[in-house]
Amino acid sequence: MQWWKRLKTFLSEVAVETKKVTWPTKSEVINTTTVVVIASFIFGIYLYLCDLVFLLLRNELFDLFKVFA
Repeated sequence: MQWWKRLKTFLSEVAVETKKVTWPTKSEVINTTTVVVIASFIFGIYLYLCDLVFLLLRNELFDLFKVFA
């Protein structure tokens, strides 16, 4: 039954540490979530444009050297 005592001690320590946590306010959560969503869209658009440019460059090179023609 040693594991039972260790588990009980662990869970009581978790409860004590959880009470020490400074939780963010609702407005902080909304603001940081908004920043993450906007940044994700910006990086997604950037990566899409990079992919598009590399695709066009690859196609031009293949046409230039008659690859797969």
